[in-house]
Amino acid sequence: MSDKSNHRRFTFSLPVTVVVLSISYIYLSTIFVFIDQWFGLFSSPGIINAVVFTSIAAMCSVTYRVAISTDPGRVPSTYMPDVEDSQSPIHEIKRKGGDLRYCQKCSHYKPPRAHHCRVCKRCVLRMDHHCIWINNCVGHANYKVFIIFVMYAVIACAYSLVLLMGSVAYDDGMRDEEKNGGSFRTVYVVSGLLLVPLSIALCVLLGWHIYLILHNKTTIEYHEGVRALSLTEKGGSIYKHPYDLGPYENLTSVLGPNIISWLWPTADNIGSGLRFRTVYDLTQGSSTSQ
Repeated sequence: MSDKSNHRRFTFSLPVTVVVLSISYIYLSTIFVFIDQWFGLFSSPGIINAVVFTSIAAMCSVTYRVAISTDPGRVPSTYMPDVEDSQSPIHEIKRKGGDLRYCQKCSHYKPPRAHHCRVCKRCVLRMDHHCIWINNCVGHANYKVFIIFVMYAVIACAYSLVLLMGSVAYDDGMRDEEKNGGSFRTVYVVSGLLLVPLSIALCVLLGWHIYLILHNKTTIEYHEGVRALSLTEKGGSIYKHPYDLGPYENLTSVLGPNIISWLWPTADNIGSGLRFRTVYDLTQGSSTSQ
């Protein structure tokens, strides 16, 4: 894809503004209140913690920006499924009628795992969900960076929470508590009210997407799989998600084969998003080698 199609224009979004302000507040309060009050900002422990936290916050900010600005993946206007292609044993069909999936709103066929987003008003490759907090769909091209952003956000919130508790405990242990701790009491309360629920929510979100990655599912496919499992059980057959290649293969299909690049917001391994490996590819490969 061209550079033009890979990036989106920035438009104002209230949820994004809230996230940016929250990141800024957590960073400033952590560096200039929690670390400064507990260790002293210019002491050796203070400098070390400030550098480490700043690095994590910087990666959080970078990945957040990339998640916002990266187009999740557009369906080419010329896309046409080739039902006679032996290399593509799976062609997703409508639940009703059995026809190949066609988007009436976009006037083109849908590739496997693509879905129409009513917010973005177009089809998105390997769509997971539309996220108001990045004002963008989470799809084929930005799924990895979205996951990395959530991971860095979890680490940053947990780190800040530990420093918050340490700073409060240190202030409580000081004899002149009213003089040193009173002026920051509001910061402690606001930070706690922000960090605790945010840490819990982000941990749940990260855990959910780790589960999805290990099973090579999107959020949409998970809910579709629940319905498919129910229908196949009623019919006496067994349902297996066709894109589940095994935990390690599933992990590398999202994060890439190079472990070193797993924590960096690159997506050189993702392919076109028009075709994905399935369990049938593995079956064909094993039968060919015999």
